Amino acid sequence: QVRLVESGGGSVQAGGSLRLSCVASGSTNSRNSMGWFRQVPGKEREGVAAIDTRGRTSYADSWKGRFTISLDNAMKTLYLEMSSLKPEDSAMYYCAYGGNCAGGGCYALTASWPYRGQGTQVTVSS
Repeated sequence: QVRLVESGGGSVQAGGSLRLSCVASGSTNSRNSMGWFRQVPGKEREGVAAIDTRGRTSYADSWKGRFTISLDNAMKTLYLEMSSLKPEDSAMYYCAYGGNCAGGGCYALTASWPYRGQGTQVTVSS
């Protein structure tokens, strides 16, 4: 079993920044990818960013250049640095683990991976 615990969400004004963290515990290994997806009430889940088993990152176009995903393997912690935030970035953000993908499309699969955290809310006001 794998447990994921997110933190770092909050309320921020447009143009501001946040850093989300996700601490993984349990049976994690380097053969699986990690990433972030989000969900707005009443809408489908959207993949945001992912980092694959070779450390390659991928992003949805909406967040490319503004968000940065990184992984501290030693601490088993995944990060999402969010900058130049916009009101449309407001959502519940979830950490995900367990994918086995590579390349530029990895982010799109994050919502389907077998493990996810409880989510952390990001609210951006104009």
